[in-house]
Amino acid sequence: MSFSLILTHPGGSHKDEFLACCLLLAENRVPIVRREPEASDLEDPSIAVVDVGGEHRPEAGNFDHHQFPKDHPPLCALSLVLQHLGLYEDARSFCDWLEPAEWLDTRGPVETSRWLGIGRDTLARLNSPIDVTLLRRFAACRRLEPGEALWEVMSWIGTDLIAYLRNLRERLDFIEKTGEFWEVPSSHGSFHVLFLPRTEPLPDEPSAGLGRFVESHPEGHKIVGLVYPDRRGGGFGLSRHNDHPGLDFTRIGDCEDVHFAHARGFVAKTSATSPERLRELLEKCWKPREGDGLS
Repeated sequence: MSFSLILTHPGGSHKDEFLACCLLLAENRVPIVRREPEASDLEDPSIAVVDVGGEHRPEAGNFDHHQFPKDHPPLCALSLVLQHLGLYEDARSFCDWLEPAEWLDTRGPVETSRWLGIGRDTLARLNSPIDVTLLRRFAACRRLEPGEALWEVMSWIGTDLIAYLRNLRERLDFIEKTGEFWEVPSSHGSFHVLFLPRTEPLPDEPSAGLGRFVESHPEGHKIVGLVYPDRRGGGFGLSRHNDHPGLDFTRIGDCEDVHFAHARGFVAKTSATSPERLRELLEKCWKPREGDGLS
């Protein structure tokens, strides 16, 4: 569905309708108007009515949540636009900031702080001057046109967020298809790593998405390390997952086929390419302390 206009409420601005408009701008180079909607706006499917209007009717371009009952699961205008774009489930999985944003908009700072298990003063310390300025400038506008500075910034934000979600989903699907879970035996007990083989063409960032994939996989809790193609050479990178202390890559720093081992032991680079040699290097690095457990 394409739109000829995006309409949202006047007055103070919040992160939910700001980001919802950003997402819509990414695929619709149209003006934003900030005023109360008329009945004709709500019936016109070419006008996106965001965070105002009292109805959620995406087929008509209407994305409001204020009519939901107070015990409704936290959903804001941003949530509804993400659902419309088919990106909501991935956003909930990959954007750690989304659920707190939903709570803040629908439950307020006191309940959100309680839900997060932090004091309200801690929540306030997370405020950014970037957020404050963008929201204040947006609130001061009655109409934004393509080409204006704030409009273009909002379009960048929406474009980057959509690209992040779509590219990450493709990346996770690729890792699911090509990655391997290795169980590596050692004298200190076996451990598990995720291995990503070298493919052609090689992704710009071969390690991108590995952590998210592990977190979302049913067996991911077993993984303590990652092995992935080195984008700067023909070998592989070795790293801890979640900084698991049982892997210390300084233990292979003297190996001829290891050309870099960080002094803090969390990452190394090797020219080795065979799975057998990679497993040998990993085994040398594994020495968990009592009580370390698995990640």
